[in-house]
Amino acid sequence: MSATAHPAASADQAELAKFDALAHRFWDPRGEFRPLHRLNPLRLQFVAARTALAGARVLDVGCGGGLLAESLAAAGAQVTAIDLAPAMIEVARLHAIERGVAIDYRLAGAGELLAAGEPPFDAICCMEMLEHLPDPAALVATLARLLRPGGDLFVSTINRNGRSFALAIVAAEYLLRLLPRGTHEYERFVRPSELAAMARAAGLALQDLAGIDYDPFTEHCALGEDPSVNYLAHFRRAGDAP
Repeated sequence: MSATAHPAASADQAELAKFDALAHRFWDPRGEFRPLHRLNPLRLQFVAARTALAGARVLDVGCGGGLLAESLAAAGAQVTAIDLAPAMIEVARLHAIERGVAIDYRLAGAGELLAAGEPPFDAICCMEMLEHLPDPAALVATLARLLRPGGDLFVSTINRNGRSFALAIVAAEYLLRLLPRGTHEYERFVRPSELAAMARAAGLALQDLAGIDYDPFTEHCALGEDPSVNYLAHFRRAGDAP
């Protein structure tokens, strides 16, 4: 849930500051990040059903405090996890040490990995992050270049419509206070058609789309077919099938 990309291209310093200030509470399942704790098993389920994680080289972009990164590692992946929020990376590293989990955490953006000639990844996860970026298309293009041919990109974000505004902002931030006020900006929400167009321009083909049914009043969540609010998308880079 923190903005991560090339610093000069897509990162928003105000967004980074928001999440950095809350980093110390990241692993509190009843704190400001509790929706992520609820959603994380679904994210892992979606990814694991569509790509082989055991032994795979996986990049977690915008890893925050390491919630998904640790789950990917537990599933057998060799995980590199990046974020531009220093406090988040510190929290992630300390939590991994405490749990005895081997994850390559880096305070870096995706563009920096690309510029440094990072070997391509088998799969990349970019969860709850595009809606915090001023230029999500730039990040999608960078991630496509970090994938090996036939590699998989998994994205979760928030649709842009009246229902998503009511649930993701009004209910979650103001009525129920599941998230700090100002966490999301409606104008930055990304419609599935817009995300698919960004991906096509980057040489990625849409493989699957699933909605995340998340009720902010009960905090119940499940994978479904309705992408009108939160949704997950699976893309594959052109090339041989994995």
